[in-house]
Amino acid sequence: MAVSFDLFGTLVDADQPADPAAAVADELEARGVDVPPDWDEAYASPHVDAPDGAEVPLPAHVDRALASRGVAYENNAVRRAVVATFDPEVETRVGAREAVAAARERGPVAICSNCSVPELVARTLVRSEFERDDFDAIVTSVACGWRKPAPEIFELAADELGVRPADLVHVGDDPRTDGGVEAAGGTAILLEDVPLRDVGARLAALEESEGGTEA
Repeated sequence: MAVSFDLFGTLVDADQPADPAAAVADELEARGVDVPPDWDEAYASPHVDAPDGAEVPLPAHVDRALASRGVAYENNAVRRAVVATFDPEVETRVGAREAVAAARERGPVAICSNCSVPELVARTLVRSEFERDDFDAIVTSVACGWRKPAPEIFELAADELGVRPADLVHVGDDPRTDGGVEAAGGTAILLEDVPLRDVGARLAALEESEGGTEA
């Protein structure tokens, strides 16, 4: 058995800007980028023709939004502005460490997270109660190009952990996205049904139902 965990809303709570468009605009202006007067509309509009289920990195979206209004900038100002915008305070959720420890007793463990902001998952882990070594793999949508519930991201997580997708159990808080593991052939544990404190018991039950064998 291999287990992947959603990060935000599952293992940690991380604050986010109440108005992302305005927050990004502030960081752009701080770096000398001319923000157009209709920035809210530009930010909210799609600018990248991506395949269904694909992730569009937020810096790429912001770059195209500025270009659509004829705004140019120097160097990597957009990437730095986006990274600075999403720089959260992080709180590890009660029961999260115990759930990960229970998973590690049964096999390899990964994070499988939707996140369009570069560096955010790594910075979040540094500020949490977890260590990087608690996870055998970290799979993010911004790095792999696919967002949950696309089966591709779960297939990649399974591959990183050395198992078939059918042997992957994914723990998450969002039925719409995290439940997508089932389309890849895996098993979902959703926090609306199984709270973090009970994840270990649920994993044990799954292991027993599979005859106690590991993939």
